[in-house]
Amino acid sequence: MKPYKDDLFAYPGVLELQDNGGFMKVDYQELRDINKRDQVPERRVQRRYVSLKPNRQQRKFDLKSDGRTLETYEIGKASRARFAVIFVHGRGGDRRLGVNDWSFGGNFNRLKNLAVNNGGVYYAPSFSDFSDGGYRGLLSLVDHIAKTSPNAPIVLACGSMGSQLCWRAAHEAALAPRLAGMIILGGQRDDRFLQSEAFRYSRPLLLAHGSQDSVYPWRQQYHLYDRTRQARPDYPVRFVLFETGGHGTPIRMIDWRTSLNWILSQS
Repeated sequence: MKPYKDDLFAYPGVLELQDNGGFMKVDYQELRDINKRDQVPERRVQRRYVSLKPNRQQRKFDLKSDGRTLETYEIGKASRARFAVIFVHGRGGDRRLGVNDWSFGGNFNRLKNLAVNNGGVYYAPSFSDFSDGGYRGLLSLVDHIAKTSPNAPIVLACGSMGSQLCWRAAHEAALAPRLAGMIILGGQRDDRFLQSEAFRYSRPLLLAHGSQDSVYPWRQQYHLYDRTRQARPDYPVRFVLFETGGHGTPIRMIDWRTSLNWILSQS
């Protein structure tokens, strides 16, 4: 992908590298990475982090399937996209979170710019639940992408409780061939991943977590990373740990360009 404000969004420092770069501990400091980055801490990032040009290609999109409606935003190419990214929010969120230009340090705005500038499409849907209903909605969106951009590899990025949908999708036989990879941001662990279709197809997995996450302890997720490497030492899996970061830190701090480039380069 073409660079986009990489100097502003690059990891501020690497404290530790293991497994030939598979495990990375990133320096995170609230004073620097929130208070000095945001004009209003945790509410509005400084203007230099944001470009609103992608909003010209941002559309509300309601996908109807099986009597249900999935409300989403679609940003970028509506058809024949080079790649697709779907962000699945956590509990209490909706589609507005994934297109908020000013929150989370401007990181969603960067994702929108990367999609638009590189011929991709980005979807930010609303999920009312993370069980059967939400899963059917996610599959309907994947089917939509298969029809409108049949050659686009799909990256699933799931935050917090939304990771339940990512883990479930990993077992979907029809999805695995089209799945480029998954990004789990402060999510749950699911050891069944090693029995999934995504694992069988060697789809890349990137896990990002804060070391002080009080919702899902990071060592549980690291256990999955370690088990995956033990099962297959050459498996494309990475773990990014934000030292002192909390539950929302990975969404704020994940380097989207580096992460997506790594996933897409594996296919």
